[in-house]
Amino acid sequence: MGLIRHVVCAMSGGIDSSVAALLLKRMGYRVTGVYMKNWDSLDEKGICTSEKDCDDAHKVCQILNIPFHQVCYVKEYWHEVFSNLLKEYEMGRTPNPDILCNKHIKFNHFYRYAVSTLGADAMATGHYARTSQENEDVFQQKHVTPPTTLFRDRFEIRNSVKLYKGADLFKDQTFFLSQISQDALRHTMFPLSGLTKAFVRKIAAEAGMHHVLKKKESMGICFIGERNFEDFILEYLEPKPGNFVSIEDGKIMGRHKGWFTLTLGQRAKIGGQRDAWFVVDKDITTGDVFVGPTTNHPALFRDTLQTDRFHWIAEDPPPDLARTQMMDCHFRFVHQMPLTPCTVTLNMDGSVWITLSQTLRAITPGQFAVLYRGDECLGSGKIVRLGPSEHTLQLGRERLAAASRDKAEYVTPEPRS
Repeated sequence: MGLIRHVVCAMSGGIDSSVAALLLKRMGYRVTGVYMKNWDSLDEKGICTSEKDCDDAHKVCQILNIPFHQVCYVKEYWHEVFSNLLKEYEMGRTPNPDILCNKHIKFNHFYRYAVSTLGADAMATGHYARTSQENEDVFQQKHVTPPTTLFRDRFEIRNSVKLYKGADLFKDQTFFLSQISQDALRHTMFPLSGLTKAFVRKIAAEAGMHHVLKKKESMGICFIGERNFEDFILEYLEPKPGNFVSIEDGKIMGRHKGWFTLTLGQRAKIGGQRDAWFVVDKDITTGDVFVGPTTNHPALFRDTLQTDRFHWIAEDPPPDLARTQMMDCHFRFVHQMPLTPCTVTLNMDGSVWITLSQTLRAITPGQFAVLYRGDECLGSGKIVRLGPSEHTLQLGRERLAAASRDKAEYVTPEPRS
C-alpha cells in the first residue's frame, strides 16, 4: 500500500472549507481539520461568533470522522494585522485586513504550524483559486528557507508555482491571495479550484452538512461584524475632529470625528445637509476631509497610481518587465471589480507606477493594486500615491486657457516716435 499523504485543512466553520475537507478525504488523503481563532470579540447581541464558528467546524470534522484541532493567533493577528491597520488609518489610508491576514496568519503562521507541528505534507484551504501544480506535485516540493539577503542567486533555477483564478469567476479569491509567499503556495492545495459555489452547496447538502448550509456568507471586515465602523474604530483611535470642506469652493460644510472614520467615495454624513456629499480627498495635516456634491464627482476619478515595493507571486518580476521596465496587463483594487487594462512601469526600488486605460472611481491609498495576465494573478502592491484627479487636471486646463487669453489680450504699446 502506498504512502497516505497528510493534508491539514484550514476550517472556518463555513461551507467552503467544510467541502474542501470533504473532497480531500474523498481523494484518499489523511485529513486533519484546524480552526484558527484570530480575534476575541462579542457581536452586538453579546454572542462570541468565533465560538459558534469553531463548534460548526468541529461538527463537520465529526461528520467526516477526521481529527480536529484549534489554534489561537489572537496575539499574532493583533501585532501583524490589526496594529498595521490602525497605523494605516491614522495615515489617512484604507487598509485591507483580509489580504494581510492571508499573508501573515494563514499562509505564514498557520502554514508553519501545519507542516512543523502537525507534520502535514501539505495544507489546504477553501479558497476559490488554483495553482499551476497538480495535487501530486505539491508533495514533491521541499521547504525552501527564504534568502537572508535582499536578492537571490541570479543563477538559481526555479520553476515558480503560479496562482490562477478559480473556475467560478464570480467567487474567485485570488485577489485576497495576492500577497502570499511562493513557498506557502508550493505546499497549498485548493480543492474548490474547479467548482462553482452552486456545486459546492450541492455537495454540502448531499453530505448532510445542513448546519453550514444555513450560514450567511461572511462579508466585510470579519472582526467588526455587524457593528457600525465609526463606532468600532473610535474604540481604538482618539477622535480627531476636523472640517468637511467643499472641493469646489473651499466652503466648510460641517464637522467629522476623524479622517480615519471615512474613506474615499463613501457618502459623508454631514449634519444639516439635505443633499448627498461624497468624500473625495483627505488632508491629515489639517484634518480636512474634502467632499464633492455628486457620487461621480471628477475629484474621485484618476488613472495613475504608485505602489510600495511590489510583491510578485513568482518572487521576481515577469521577464519582459525586468528587461524593459514596462509591460501591459490588467488591474483591480477591489475584489470582483472588472479588470482594467493598464501599463506597469517598474521603479529601481521595486515599486511600480500603474497607468490605467481609463479613469477609475475612488482609487484608495492603503488598498492593494492587484495585477493579472489572463487567468494568472501576478501579485500585488499597496497603493501609496495617487496621480492627479480629473478635477485637478480640469482646473489646470482652465488656468492654462485663462493665461493664454490674458496673453492674447495684452498688447505691448508701440513706442512714440
